Order: sequence, then C-alpha cells, then structure tokens
Amino acid sequence: MEKTLEGKVALVAGASRGAGRGIAVELGAAGATVYCTARSTRAQRSEQDLPETIEETAELVTAAGGTGIPVQVDHLVPEQVKALVDRIDADQGRLDVLVNDIWGGELLFAWDATVWEHSLEKGLRILRLAVDTHIVTSHFALPLLLRTPGGLVVEMTDGTADYNAANYRVSFFYDLAKASVLRMGFALGQELGPRGATAVALTPGWLRSELMLSHFGVTEETWRDALEREPHFAISETPRFVGRAVAALAADPDVARWNGQSLSSGQLARVYGFTDLDGSRPDAWRYLVEVQDAGKPADVTGYR
Repeated sequence: MEKTLEGKVALVAGASRGAGRGIAVELGAAGATVYCTARSTRAQRSEQDLPETIEETAELVTAAGGTGIPVQVDHLVPEQVKALVDRIDADQGRLDVLVNDIWGGELLFAWDATVWEHSLEKGLRILRLAVDTHIVTSHFALPLLLRTPGGLVVEMTDGTADYNAANYRVSFFYDLAKASVLRMGFALGQELGPRGATAVALTPGWLRSELMLSHFGVTEETWRDALEREPHFAISETPRFVGRAVAALAADPDVARWNGQSLSSGQLARVYGFTDLDGSRPDAWRYLVEVQDAGKPADVTGYR
C-alpha cells in the first residue's frame, strides 16, 4: 500500500478488536504511527473477558508497515486519557488523526427488552462506555490535534444518520448510544471546521468482527458457512474495509468537504475506489434498505 500517511500520528481509541483494530491496521499500512488504546492487554482483560488485546493490534499495525504503540487506557478515567495525550505530545509533538471507536457494550444490551425491562445498571453502563468515553477523549486530545492544521476526527458508530433517524436500532439504550455518537460527529464538525480540522461520523456495514464470527460459529476463512443460518450475512464486510475508509479520509487533502457529515464505508469506497480484502465493495446500508428491510430474498448482486 502507498505510504500516504507516513509521518502522521494517529490515536485509535478502542483498538483491541473489531472496527478499531481494522482501522489501526489500515492506518499503519498507509505508514502512520498509531497509538492503539483499550483496556484489554495480555496481562489484564476488561470485564468483557474477550481474548483480543492492544498488543496484538499494535503488532499488526507494525507488520502492515506502520508503527504500532499499545497503551492501556480506560477512557472513562480522565487522568488516564490526559496522561495518554501528554505522552503522545512528548513522543511525537503532534496528533493528526483521532478515531473514537470506544464501545465495549456488545455483551451488555438486551435485544428484546424495553427500557423498563432492561437492566438499568447495564443500560447506563452502555451510555457511559459509548458516549462519555468519546467526550473525555476528545476533551483532552483535540488541543493537540488542532496544533497541526488538517487534523481529522472520526466518530465511529453503527448506522447512518438517515437510517437511524428512520429506524429503531435494537433497543432503547443501543439506539440512544449510536444516535449520540452520530450527533457528536456533527457537533465536533461545528467546533473543528473553523479551526482547520475535520470531524465526521462513520459507520461500517455488517461487520465481520471477532464477536460476530464467534456468534455464527465461523472464522474469517469460513464465514460463508453462516449464510445457511442468515442469508443476508452475504453483505458483510471485514473490519479492514472501514479501516481503508478512514485511511482514505486521512490522506485526502480535501477531507474538509465531509466535515460534520455521517458517512459509511460502502459510500466512501465508491468515492475513493478502495475495496475490501476480497476485492469487493459491499454497500451494506443501501442493501439493508432496498433488500433486507424490504423483505426481499438475499441477493447481493449490485451491492458488493
């Protein structure tokens, strides 16, 4: 891959797995130095108790051609986030890309529970993990990012603004969390745009994350075996696809044209010309509206 981001410094907050890992690796493939943060390390897992770690992500970043630096951070703890940004400043003197991908709520929300049936403790924890973490990180990181003109902030969410405005997303707490992050991309755009930086909200499509592959009992190599159980999974994409979307945005000298907008990996693939690892360009959100939600049989022809 062309080293379009050589000399650039990125912070991917929430990089231990899923979209965060895919983004970190693709930023590395473009030559960036990438600080990979999360709570899960080889020595200590978060309460999710999942096996992926920030050390693994950093090693993948370096193997891809960048420089991966793992830092254990709980993004709900202001002192830890401030120390992280101080370290980046001391080590690099700049921050060009901030990706707020902190989530950690996969195992907390209930698919079919109303707000009065859902665990209040878990629901409020979801909002803390999905919203407060992003706010705390932006509070401390943005002054450093603004020091160098042309910085980029990416708020990672699930769903486009148009889709989420018209559709109830899973459950009360999940819906609220993802809508809040979409709004963050817009709000940060209002504050960063006049100061020479760009903020966007970005969603992958149906992500073949480690957790989703485990849910279907498949691997990345055997993922198509899941189509017998869920035919619409044919539109799914690897985490590297949205990673390439972020790398393309970060390398775009005209990235300010997207400021404050809600974007998707499939949409940006059509603009920038990148593909998923298999050479396809899955456009999940268009597929979801036109095929899956419309009750049509699974058929990805024309959508990837």
